[in-house]
Amino acid sequence: MSRNSELMARREAAVARGVNNAHPIFIAHAENAELWDADGKRYVDFAGGVAVLNTGHRHPKVMAAVAEQLTHFTHTSFQVTPYESYVALAERLNAIAPVEGPAKTVFFTTGAEAVENAVKIARAATGRSGVITFSGGYHGRTMLTMAMTGKVLPYKRKFGPLPAEIFHVPFPHAPFGVTVEDSFRAIEMLFRADIEPSRVAAIVLEPVQGEGGFIQAPTELLQGLRALCDLHVILLVVDEVQTGFGRTGKMFGVEHSGVKPDMITISKSLAGGFPLSAVVGRAAVIDAAEPGGLGGTFSGSPIACAAALAVLDVIAEEKLIDRANVIGAAMKTRLEAIARRNDTVPIAGIRGPGAMVGFDIVKTRGSDEPDPETTKKVLTAAREQGLVLLSCGMFANTIRLLVPLTVSDAVLADGLTILESALAA
Repeated sequence: MSRNSELMARREAAVARGVNNAHPIFIAHAENAELWDADGKRYVDFAGGVAVLNTGHRHPKVMAAVAEQLTHFTHTSFQVTPYESYVALAERLNAIAPVEGPAKTVFFTTGAEAVENAVKIARAATGRSGVITFSGGYHGRTMLTMAMTGKVLPYKRKFGPLPAEIFHVPFPHAPFGVTVEDSFRAIEMLFRADIEPSRVAAIVLEPVQGEGGFIQAPTELLQGLRALCDLHVILLVVDEVQTGFGRTGKMFGVEHSGVKPDMITISKSLAGGFPLSAVVGRAAVIDAAEPGGLGGTFSGSPIACAAALAVLDVIAEEKLIDRANVIGAAMKTRLEAIARRNDTVPIAGIRGPGAMVGFDIVKTRGSDEPDPETTKKVLTAAREQGLVLLSCGMFANTIRLLVPLTVSDAVLADGLTILESALAA
């Protein structure tokens, strides 16, 4: 029996069934954009821990910062005895946050925590309760963020009833037959049928839907939402958990539109693989919560804060925002060439800003009919040839590419070659 098989048997006996594994391999070692499993097989990593590793596995600068912090202390709880790294990281994020005027930051541990606390802050700031989100959006697995997530399977089944005062409207995407105008008509109908604008605290959306299928929010949607929120004194919250820190070819995905939200939620690649999240926003909004109303025992871990400060240095020093655009262009060029072949799985909808690239596997060339079964086969074929991929989308037929932005040209080319071979298998 292989070591992977042995570990999988132990996992099935000891670990809850509700925690899924995309691939039946156990990782023993990782460097930058490569993984080695328990049997010693090497893989190119096009998943990046679900967009957590923009700076790669075990970046030397991040590891050095963590090692240095470990010589001082590992935990005090910022709410008991604070430490400088928390404040220093907040200062740096405030300086780059795409919000209007002075900004403030509060740290948590997971992306779902950040989104849930953004809603708490919005309710405190407005005195309202309603939240509007979009179909296809993903915001987390807590009860509140699960209600906000616009996808039933696998996130909501068996877990109801869900919290009230959460409303969904369609997200614009041509293959789904939904336009920006349709989205705004749905909001208008929502205001007439379900909740008046004066009871809505926040509108929350991703600038590029992650789990929903790597669908970028049109600029006119974000601009229209900003105007709508200003008209009705609603807070605009942009969920940058997956899109942040250079992935889209900007520090934050919303910057492609020029729109300034009231708050952004961040996590994933913020701390280079260490658990850390935050809400960054207009100071007057963030300060609406009273002392003691925000926080958590492990929120803003000193180890994670040290890692995050190093991550920001790496992004600047290695010009990873520019690198994202180079990587994205290489991926799209290769995918467009694959799409022209007649001996591969039919693919369509190559899309995404920067290195947040996705494409759909469809049943016939030139159609939009999803093929989730073939998508699963492609993921398996890629893994067997040494490439780790993830799927997503409302119909589970989108393949998303989330390679670390620190990947070398050679490893990137290797991964794309394996991807092409898997699509031809």
